[in-house]
Amino acid sequence: MKNFQNKVAVITGAGSGFGREFARLGARQGMKLVLADVQQDALNSVEAELIEQGVQVLALHCDVSKAEQVQALADATMARFGAVHVLFNNAGVGSGGLIWENSAADWDWVLGVNVFGVIHGVRIFTPLMLECAKHDAAYEGHIVNTASIAGLQNAPTMGIYNVSKHAVVSLTETLYQDLRLIEAPISASLLCPFFVPTGIHQSERNRPDEMQNDAAPTTSQRAAQSFSEKAVASGKISAAEVAELTFDAIRDDRFYIYSDLEPLGNARKRMEDIVQQRNPYDPYEEIPHIKELLRAKLKR
Repeated sequence: MKNFQNKVAVITGAGSGFGREFARLGARQGMKLVLADVQQDALNSVEAELIEQGVQVLALHCDVSKAEQVQALADATMARFGAVHVLFNNAGVGSGGLIWENSAADWDWVLGVNVFGVIHGVRIFTPLMLECAKHDAAYEGHIVNTASIAGLQNAPTMGIYNVSKHAVVSLTETLYQDLRLIEAPISASLLCPFFVPTGIHQSERNRPDEMQNDAAPTTSQRAAQSFSEKAVASGKISAAEVAELTFDAIRDDRFYIYSDLEPLGNARKRMEDIVQQRNPYDPYEEIPHIKELLRAKLKR
């Protein structure tokens, strides 16, 4: 897809982070935008910003873990714009701690947003995009799913997040192959950012009441939260720069999108362990001081 002018983009998690920057960059490219988020005030802010610029915008509150709400988003998109060209399955949340200490509510929440949010987006919007292609000989479509470097490795105290992002990697690679198999005029990309200053470490702000934990966070969960806050804040590339990389990948029909190539060394070691049947490597092998800091926090 070389030209974004007048194309329709649907963006989940559009109120902040990558989603907001996808929207801003899409607006500069002349796109019509459908914005979805669960945080209404953030969604309203982005909507107002873009409308002031003269952008055609449809903004809807949407919990992507709910199939009926994603279906409503799709219905509203078609009613307003009559087509979908680019889909950003971007909404995501984070949670950490020793994997056995995570509650059923933790699993339901993170997998609901990070995995089923992408599943619902692919399941509902891909047929719509294929139908759009039937009525437009020049149609080009693209789906971008936001995973993480965490989907290519398995650092400790990030269990639920790791599981969810590995699922998105598998889902997106399979989506790419399935689209190629039927020779669809739609492609796909997988966004695997490293640490980028966004609001992912503040995900609890949007956690539904029915998925709150009765018990206080464990020591490991507090340690994971502290580590996440510092790591995210330390990111050297901005969400706006990641958006630029993502749009470049769409133009070039490039599947894998990374904000930082350095962590791929750990991904390579993991694959070598699998092929050579070695026990899993230590992801902190080259930065042992970080591991010791984390271990010290777990003892408090």
